[in-house]
Amino acid sequence: MQESLIEFRSDTFTKPTPEMLQDMIKAEVGDSVYEEDPTVIKLEQIVSNLFGKEAALFMPSGTMANLAAVMTHCNERGCDIIVGDNSHFNLWEQGNVSQIGGIYCKQIRNNEDGTFDLEKFESMISDHTDCHCSTTKAVCIENTHNQCGGRVLPISFIENLRQICDRYDVRIHLDGSRVMNASIASGKSVKEICLHCDSINFCFSKGLGAPVGSVLIGSKQFIERAKRVRKALGGAMRQVGLLAAACLHALERAQQNLTKDHQNAKRLADGISTGSAVQLDNKVETNIVHLKLHPSIKMADFIQRLAMVIKKFD
Repeated sequence: MQESLIEFRSDTFTKPTPEMLQDMIKAEVGDSVYEEDPTVIKLEQIVSNLFGKEAALFMPSGTMANLAAVMTHCNERGCDIIVGDNSHFNLWEQGNVSQIGGIYCKQIRNNEDGTFDLEKFESMISDHTDCHCSTTKAVCIENTHNQCGGRVLPISFIENLRQICDRYDVRIHLDGSRVMNASIASGKSVKEICLHCDSINFCFSKGLGAPVGSVLIGSKQFIERAKRVRKALGGAMRQVGLLAAACLHALERAQQNLTKDHQNAKRLADGISTGSAVQLDNKVETNIVHLKLHPSIKMADFIQRLAMVIKKFD
């Protein structure tokens, strides 16, 4: 049997298939800054309908979509947002909401499943009537939760969070880079999952397999304001229907491909759980498997062993 290495570091290592490349080549394009790219328009309409929202906006990346969302919600000086301490927002986006947006970012401790304590959250919302305090404009949640091992947020958690936010006029932004994974794992549609969210970042370059692209989703008014932020951040693109075509191709195959991805992740986890040297560090619900090594195992030895492929996945 021919040996073959499998890339397990991230679901971002996907590459376009020949069929996806053909769709990109055949894509009808126009100037998207002038809102005249038909493929981009088609993608935005399909995604907004899929999520049950009024409008959507094609973005170069999930990080920019998250930043643009927060800057759109925090449309005045002296704003703050609340994020999980283990969130992608907090750990892997360079503190950009503060660095670029001038927005104060409060951290709340994430539970192992990606949720957080709602009483603690409510206590962190600033007193909007006190001129000494910043104004809490938004809370950012992540579904599935990357650092917590691809866990799916319970819809009941989002519903309860919505009730608190409504009392204080706070918006909910969902970093839904892998929300399609959450949909497949839970059996709930993305529309159901995102019902109580004011804005959503949906990424195509993770397990869906497109090379580039995210979509920011929300109300028409929100998206119109977000267009100005996207332009200021350098994210407005011209004949970008080539990339939108790849996203459409990926979206059409999402159910099949992500289902198989989840099956392979659980197959991997089951194999690992039979040994003692390597243990699972999280409950595997979707396509992310976190490991921890026994103290007696050296990392260099473990990496060398991973290169010794003896059987391929189907």
